[in-house]
Amino acid sequence: MANKISFDLVSPERLLLSCEADMVTVPGTEGYMGVMAGHSPLVSTLRAGMIDVSRDGKDNRYFIKGGFAEIGPTKITVLAEEAIPMTEMDLAVLDQRIKDAQEDEVAAKTDPDRQKAAGMVDDLKLVRAAF
Repeated sequence: MANKISFDLVSPERLLLSCEADMVTVPGTEGYMGVMAGHSPLVSTLRAGMIDVSRDGKDNRYFIKGGFAEIGPTKITVLAEEAIPMTEMDLAVLDQRIKDAQEDEVAAKTDPDRQKAAGMVDDLKLVRAAF
């Protein structure tokens, strides 16, 4: 088990996953990053996107709306604003989220709000493309 990293995925409602993984890929604000055992300590904000948990030759994917990741050499904890297993994700709900984010972008009154909404649209479209 020396090559595994402990992983916890927590949403406001519940602990979604607690396991030993070979690698966890998270959507950092500066881009996706892979985390394996021995990673340097790091705290990062997360954007909307997919978490990919690789363990024992299988991948499990989770949609997150955003949040924080606390990474250490032996453990990664993700505190997500919202998290849904991709096996439970409804395509119609995802399409509605994209539409809502596009409406937020059009309705934004300031450039920072418009950029944030545009980023959400882009992130959701990436998740949609991976469906």
